[in-house]
Amino acid sequence: MKSSHKRRQSRGKSTPDFPIRIDRLSHEGRGVANWGERVLFVDGALPGELVNVRITQKSSRIAEAVTQSVLVASENRSVPRCPNAGYCGGCSLQHMPHEDQLEHKSKTLDELMRKEGVPLDSIIRLPTLIGPLEGYRRRARLGVRWVHAKDRVLVGFREKSSNFIADISHCPVLDVRIGESLGRLCSVVANTSCPARIPQIEVAAGDDALAVIIRHLDPLTETDLEKFRELGLMTGWHIYLQPKGPDTVKRLWPVSGLEELRYRIGEFGLEYRFKVTDFTQINAQINRLMLQQAMSLLDLNGSEAVLDLFCGLGNFTLAAATKAASVTGIEVSDEMVARVLQNAKHNGLINVRANAFDLTQSIGDQSWAKDDYDTLILDPPRSGAKELLEQLSLKRVERILYVSCNPATLARDARLLSDRGFRLTHLGIMDMFPETAHVESMALFVKDADCG
Repeated sequence: MKSSHKRRQSRGKSTPDFPIRIDRLSHEGRGVANWGERVLFVDGALPGELVNVRITQKSSRIAEAVTQSVLVASENRSVPRCPNAGYCGGCSLQHMPHEDQLEHKSKTLDELMRKEGVPLDSIIRLPTLIGPLEGYRRRARLGVRWVHAKDRVLVGFREKSSNFIADISHCPVLDVRIGESLGRLCSVVANTSCPARIPQIEVAAGDDALAVIIRHLDPLTETDLEKFRELGLMTGWHIYLQPKGPDTVKRLWPVSGLEELRYRIGEFGLEYRFKVTDFTQINAQINRLMLQQAMSLLDLNGSEAVLDLFCGLGNFTLAAATKAASVTGIEVSDEMVARVLQNAKHNGLINVRANAFDLTQSIGDQSWAKDDYDTLILDPPRSGAKELLEQLSLKRVERILYVSCNPATLARDARLLSDRGFRLTHLGIMDMFPETAHVESMALFVKDADCG
């Protein structure tokens, strides 16, 4: 028994930091090296570098680590623009030049496509959609922690490979309306009656206003509420409170006026209204470029019937409706379907319909699935659209625009579409999340003439 206890203790001991040479990059942008019989993934390291690492997780076959120091740097290593980059987990690739980030993301997409057997030799490469590297992030979920030892509140992203909140006073990637004022937010939360009971703050921004949602586990006092009202008055932020689930979100300040936020796509003459809890694209500039590129690829002439699956609040639906004969949007949430129809009415579009349906389920009894469409738009979650594409009739569909937030599932679904008689003609990435390993991409598929 004593010997067994010693073995268990030994296995539980932490591994001391050690140096290792990095061989290559993973698809997620982490350095990769062989560590004994394990494959080691290292945050913050580049190929060819000798780095001192700290193990954060390990199993019998793989291990994960973070770079503690760079002993021999790659000539491609760049100096991060953000002073928080060394410990904040909000951005993972600031040590890599932006051009190299884009090249790596494009290469990752190609490798995954080829792995699935999708031919790329004759495709047209779409230009990489690039926007600002700072101030682009319009949505964020920020952690909040009362640090008793420091008598301070921290608000921000989590530290790398940690549950601790990064100690930052500003964030360059957040919308500038809040990114430069995190310190003020920390101060107000610290001076409430229950700073340890406010675990999270969400940010949602539109073109004209920015909202913060204060999640609080205990009731706030009238003095607390007044402090948050004053914060809204000083900053112009719309202040919302969330005592329980998402359905309890309610605006505190201002007390009157439209509660919806708005963003506009001037190229199509569209204004989208959305609630602070609605999903919207994080990067406004890339979203604008994405819609322009999508409509250019689809080349709608006013005669098409378009089906927009996973349509959200109608981001693509409304843009397509300005060009096509009719557009049908499908989204799981009744509330989001209502938002699509409200936005269509707000923009004077009478050729839009929308239905609520969970697209992970069988579509056999859905009337909209039995209609004929010649154009299909897909913007699925990270899990992709495999099960849906296996069911959906594509007999009359001529073009499919696929917008992806996961290159692995896009590649898998591209193989499926190829097997169903569609040819990949255009492919490219979009830098929706600069300074991170997140890859957004756009692909166009057309029906192969040989399939009739």
